[in-house]
Amino acid sequence: MADIDVYMEWLGIPKDRCPPDHYALLRLVRFEDDVEKITTFYKKLNAHVRKYATGAYSVRSQELLNELAKAMLCLTDSERKREYDESLGREFDDEANAGRKPLLRHLVETGTISREQVSGIEEFADARGLSHCDAVVQMKLTDRDTATRALSLELGLPFIDLEDMLPDDSVLDHVPRHLVKRHTILPLFVDDDVLLVACADQPEPEIEDEFRLRFGMPMHPCLATTRAINQAIAKYYAPGARDEAATDAPTVDDLQEVKHSRQPKKRAPAASKTPFSQLPADKQREKRLIGIIVICWTIVASVLLFNFLGPTLGLGWGAGAPLVMLSTAIAAAYVFLSLWK
Repeated sequence: MADIDVYMEWLGIPKDRCPPDHYALLRLVRFEDDVEKITTFYKKLNAHVRKYATGAYSVRSQELLNELAKAMLCLTDSERKREYDESLGREFDDEANAGRKPLLRHLVETGTISREQVSGIEEFADARGLSHCDAVVQMKLTDRDTATRALSLELGLPFIDLEDMLPDDSVLDHVPRHLVKRHTILPLFVDDDVLLVACADQPEPEIEDEFRLRFGMPMHPCLATTRAINQAIAKYYAPGARDEAATDAPTVDDLQEVKHSRQPKKRAPAASKTPFSQLPADKQREKRLIGIIVICWTIVASVLLFNFLGPTLGLGWGAGAPLVMLSTAIAAAYVFLSLWK
């Protein structure tokens, strides 16, 4: 099957403009600053390219979808967009936080809330220790999707619809399941030596350090709703899948060891050394359930075995009960020492 020029055939981009920059790829005027327009153009092109997702060019289609996503994420991120525009020769005035807008101000301007409601929202948030984003949702003034989009404008970060994204498998393999679940995050892909990660809010410095150590590059957050991230985690991190990182990428503990020794150490599987109390909650539940099953089946097997052999040996339950108790005690000792320690 012959390859095709997807830029020309699918997007109508002339050969003399290929490879296209982010603006040409999204069919935008160069240096377009309107986030809504950038997002709208991206969604239209995303829907168009998805028509080829199940055909003969499905692989090329997915590659182009990821190119479109990376372009959109860059142009809707105020910091990365400024750097990108400067690389294309754009000059900026010295305006701090250009393009950023407080969450409540944006919601007022879009008619989601009224100016009279702002002080009430601020009081509600302060009294409960909530962010303005959480406050407007809890007060049922708007939905989580709208509030998170407004938060993205305040933070200068892109808002993403995870249904439009296909994370890179090699990136997902680097991050274990318990880590993404604990922090409600989803690694997406690498773009210009930056790891893009879907987050429900501005990530803590500790998680940024963790990703920098794992990938050897800085992470950059993209905002998505908590529900969307959890649904994506369930999709890409099924139970039993990616429980451990697929590579020997260094963690904080590894770097602490390096401070005391320059000798490289081969890392053993985490499950053989990690104490039960330090395992993730889902792993604890799994081992606790296995232990209970082992003990229960030991009791059942002991009773059944004695029922068969007791009459043959002329033994009554007076002798059988201690044997059942002994086998149960041995099974319990094994469970506590091997699984629950």
